[in-house]
Amino acid sequence: MYKKESIEPAKKRVRLLKRRPVSELITDTDSDESESDGESAEGQRGCEEDEIGQLLKGEPEPSHGHYTAAYATALVPYSSSSPSASEEEDDEQSWPDQQTMQQATTSGWTLPPWPRNSVVHTYTGGPRGMKNSEAPNINDGSSPLSVFLLYFTEIISLLVVETNRYYHNYIDSLKDGPAPLPDITEAEMFVFLALTIQMGHCLRDKLTDYWSRNEQLHTPFYSNMMPRDRYFHILRFLHFTDNRNAHDWADKNFDRLWKMRNLFEILNTAFSKFYTPSEYLAIDDVIVRFQGRVVFKQYIPRKHKRYGIKLYKLCDSTGYTYDMKVYLGKDDKPLTSQHLTAPHSIVRELTRKVEGYGHKLYMDNFFSSPDLFDDLTKKKINCCGTVRPCTEGMPQDLRPKNMKLKRGDLKVRTRDDLTAIWWKDKRDVLMLTNMHNAPAEGNFCDEQGYALKPLIVEEYNRHMGYVDMGDRMANSYSISRRTYKWTKKLFFHLLNLAILNSYILLSSCGGKKFSHGDFRLALVRNMLAHAMQEGKIRKPIGRPCNTATNIDRLDCKGTMHWPTPSKTRVRCRVCSKRGVTRNVRVKCRKCGVGLCVDKSCFEEYHTKALF
Repeated sequence: MYKKESIEPAKKRVRLLKRRPVSELITDTDSDESESDGESAEGQRGCEEDEIGQLLKGEPEPSHGHYTAAYATALVPYSSSSPSASEEEDDEQSWPDQQTMQQATTSGWTLPPWPRNSVVHTYTGGPRGMKNSEAPNINDGSSPLSVFLLYFTEIISLLVVETNRYYHNYIDSLKDGPAPLPDITEAEMFVFLALTIQMGHCLRDKLTDYWSRNEQLHTPFYSNMMPRDRYFHILRFLHFTDNRNAHDWADKNFDRLWKMRNLFEILNTAFSKFYTPSEYLAIDDVIVRFQGRVVFKQYIPRKHKRYGIKLYKLCDSTGYTYDMKVYLGKDDKPLTSQHLTAPHSIVRELTRKVEGYGHKLYMDNFFSSPDLFDDLTKKKINCCGTVRPCTEGMPQDLRPKNMKLKRGDLKVRTRDDLTAIWWKDKRDVLMLTNMHNAPAEGNFCDEQGYALKPLIVEEYNRHMGYVDMGDRMANSYSISRRTYKWTKKLFFHLLNLAILNSYILLSSCGGKKFSHGDFRLALVRNMLAHAMQEGKIRKPIGRPCNTATNIDRLDCKGTMHWPTPSKTRVRCRVCSKRGVTRNVRVKCRKCGVGLCVDKSCFEEYHTKALF
């Protein structure tokens, strides 16, 4: 008990000693006691200006404990600019203690001199839009199909070859299997893709509803283009690589995306080959919803799509996907990036095609770090993004645990070209940038007491939504269906991306403006017309279902639907439908169907869709 009581006063005395030098330094610079000691305010100001000049020139500064007079002078304008806080509150909130200041100084982060201008790389890339050197035949008068084939020409052949191979391997594995069906042609693959795209404009509960003969669901477009069984045959055996090329799971370099690797690389290379992105870019992740079984499936509770396959994308201001990467696990890093963190490695891989052009890149706190920003600056890429306070290399005094801010308060620290800010609104916002000038510290609120948003935050909100905008546009006409195979789910998402990029590429050429939906419908028409020229499309075989709504037999006005004698006895169609066998010698002259005249069969057959 005696030892415990003797320790407590010592702790209090140490805390008071830590705080006392800071208060003395502030009162010495702002109080009138300095004049009574024989030093005027002008003399102090001159000494402090000399010390600031020494700091700017890189000369050694005079030591006043842990603080210098020049450092205190740099703090005063920021803390005194708060219109709502008293002097005591400013001392408690705006001024860090000696230990915090020592941590900031040793880590290289300091308060910025005012004003401070950042060095921003000049953008030297070309204008946003299509690269005329890569696609000289594409202009504002080109058809949607001609632009779409820039990305999908090689993929169409890949789909036909691998789908037929997969089907024949399946037939060969059966002992007493059925006779093999004819091989799928490129014309049929075009029709299959066209119908799949069209389905995104009229969603149904089941795929079979598109071929339904029900009066409420009947759409002759699908049955006229391709039989239902043929469409389901292509969908079932749709494949993207040869299964004989499977890798060994035990191999350290096993590629988990091997079933889609060829198609993914073809498409990803074409996205950057024919397009020049805008100056401002954004990196973010999206989720392709999938609840089946795959080893790299992600669960993110905070997202609307909680289960699925995660993709990292690099998009420009129009939502164009310039580069992308599928997340395959925490160990999926290139051999040259093993010493880097996973977010650092992802950003470096996605930005390898835009290095040296002076692009401005925005990202969220999952990617941002001082080391990453320094690395990208060497490659002429300026960055801005939110950042986590626990990120390695961030200033230790910019942490919510070290001090508390009021709404509208803004704290700033700089290190070389980096600027870190901590802004308080409803929540704490920490940001890192090397493309904006460092703002002034203080409390900034309007007349109603609402926090004024800094310029860094405004520009971040303006540019960060590029990836979400592209994902929203691509999924506005969703063509994905429930399936147990992750390869099909990912393929249909890539198909949506290819259509969206084709639309943005054609829109950049100028000409008549049209919407994304009109572009998709025009693409469907072009693909069907192209398929008609390439080869004959299989038409449905057999008579329509009895539940069909035959408009010809129901429209009796002005037609030749009259009862006429039959040379042979025929069964009544209406009676047979009801389970009654009745042979008659009367039939309809127009329809050629046997019907009872003495009963109501003739009238019901020509007036009712279902009888």
